[in-house]
Amino acid sequence: MFQKTRLQLTLLNSIVFIVLIAILSRTIYFYTESQIYKEVNDSLRDQRIGGMPGGIRPPGEFQLGPGPSVIVWGPNETIIEPRLNENNFFKVNEPEFFPKTFDEIEEISVDGATYRAVSTQVETEYGQMTWQFIRNVDSEKAMLNRLLLILLMGGGIGSLLAIGAGYLLAGRALIPIKKSWEQQQQFVSDASHEIRTPLAVIQSRADLLFQSPSATIEEKAVDISIISKEVRRLNKLVTSLLTLTRTDSNQMEVTKGRFFLDEVISEIVEQYIDIASFQDKTMVSIVPEQVEFFGDKERIHQLLVILVDNALKFTEKGGEISISCVKSASSIILSVEDDGKGIPQEEISKIFDRFYQVEQARSLNEGSGLGLSIAKWIVQMHQGIIKVTSEERKRTRFEITFPKKPKI
Repeated sequence: MFQKTRLQLTLLNSIVFIVLIAILSRTIYFYTESQIYKEVNDSLRDQRIGGMPGGIRPPGEFQLGPGPSVIVWGPNETIIEPRLNENNFFKVNEPEFFPKTFDEIEEISVDGATYRAVSTQVETEYGQMTWQFIRNVDSEKAMLNRLLLILLMGGGIGSLLAIGAGYLLAGRALIPIKKSWEQQQQFVSDASHEIRTPLAVIQSRADLLFQSPSATIEEKAVDISIISKEVRRLNKLVTSLLTLTRTDSNQMEVTKGRFFLDEVISEIVEQYIDIASFQDKTMVSIVPEQVEFFGDKERIHQLLVILVDNALKFTEKGGEISISCVKSASSIILSVEDDGKGIPQEEISKIFDRFYQVEQARSLNEGSGLGLSIAKWIVQMHQGIIKVTSEERKRTRFEITFPKKPKI
């Protein structure tokens, strides 16, 4: 699929380059032609204005003379001045040399020789005479022919280079598209896998229930509990997928307003302190002063829930999770820290990737690897920066820096 697209882009790029080369070559040729013939045309016009009978050049200068020569045509369209023998080049080719236009520059080509001429009709006592001021331009024509050959060769080479460059540019242009496509394919594959797992568990447990239709709820409490747990997990996964899909298409609304961040932190601690206590863990908040914040209160609440959930998951019994928020002159720093298992250094750069889970999380068979991707999106939508520092088996710290005065 991408190869066909690359060839189409190559063709399009090549056509654009070739057209530009053709336009440039045509411009160069016609500009050079006008400059080369400018002196010739000016000399012919000057001679037409001031060069009457006394200025006639001798016949020997007609073909190769550097200046204009003068031919006088009689009423019967034959050369009467200068007097030429019947074998003379001009006499033999009288029909070709006779002017086709008057008072305008015209180009005459006869047997490979090229001339430029300007002619004027004059009424005399012998009838209408024609004065033709003519100049040989073989050297100028040869120069233009060489230029045309150079431009054609250059255009041909340039076209080949344009095709090669077009192919390379098409390849480079497709890199982000291919990467996006691969990420999308991986996203679909991972999503299918994550959804398939709870569905398989639900299916297997439901089949067990159907095998014992007379069993009581109490007897099948374990199966029902597992089904309920997997349904909740599946619901959470689908909700996260919908959130990420909307963020990718810019359909997720972010409604910003002013609120106190310290109050949101207090709500989170109040919600989780009993859960932490039940798991024999401690939760504390460190907010030395009231912090006014401009943003989406619901999304910031979601961000803290994601980070606290992760902290609880990786903190062992007796551990502590702390949430802190401090202000500086230009920013607001929000952090969630735990003294749990930590994250291997080589995996820190990957934890915000969708569906990515460190090996410890996979072993717990919890989560879907989407939470931190959503958290990163929330931070970015509030013009913030999220950083992670961790020491294995000691601590992990998520630090988010928000601008104190964000751009609206």
